[in-house]
Amino acid sequence: MEVLSVNVGKPRANPWKRVRTTGIDKRPVRGPVAVHAPATTGTGEVGLAGDRAHDVKHHGGPDQAVYAYAREDLDHWEAKLGRQLRNGTFGENLTTGGLDVNGALIGERWRIGREVVLEVSCPRIPCGTFQGWLRREGWIAEFVSACRPGTYLRVIEPGEIRAGDRVEIVHRPPHEVTVTLAFRAVTREPELLPRLLAAEGLPERSKDLVRRRT
Repeated sequence: MEVLSVNVGKPRANPWKRVRTTGIDKRPVRGPVAVHAPATTGTGEVGLAGDRAHDVKHHGGPDQAVYAYAREDLDHWEAKLGRQLRNGTFGENLTTGGLDVNGALIGERWRIGREVVLEVSCPRIPCGTFQGWLRREGWIAEFVSACRPGTYLRVIEPGEIRAGDRVEIVHRPPHEVTVTLAFRAVTREPELLPRLLAAEGLPERSKDLVRRRT
């Protein structure tokens, strides 16, 4: 299990939302990238140096410090969409190889390289910017149906990461709530929502959402 690339976004125009700019266009970078825990939500601060969120209401902050997506899932979408998807195309900070990102448990911890420890927090929920960026009508529904969301992570131990770093799972909490299960519950199977409350490491705003809907 390893990090295939570390991807950082550059601001670009966002014609798909009221927010004028987006950082979804992430590109692999060379060399080490500093990783830190954002102090708060609502500022656009994220975990990787040189990157930021622009839709600050829905992105960024401690629980969405880093976004990881598996190369294997990108390969699935390459075949389905009939076009090449470079690392970073889905706006992910980390493109991984050999790691079951969607099968990870909420609250699971990964050591990346020698210094960084990240904790799985919640799945990515698709938005209008994502659909517009891929230029595919109906993309949100298609992405939801496939249940390959990737995961956001919070920073437990800061440091530096780079392409080629090994990923080691150093903690798995004693519950059954995976990234996929959380995604299904929030997007299409509300009957699963009560099960999320047992998940160690689920963000408080996600727990609030569960309580409101149930």
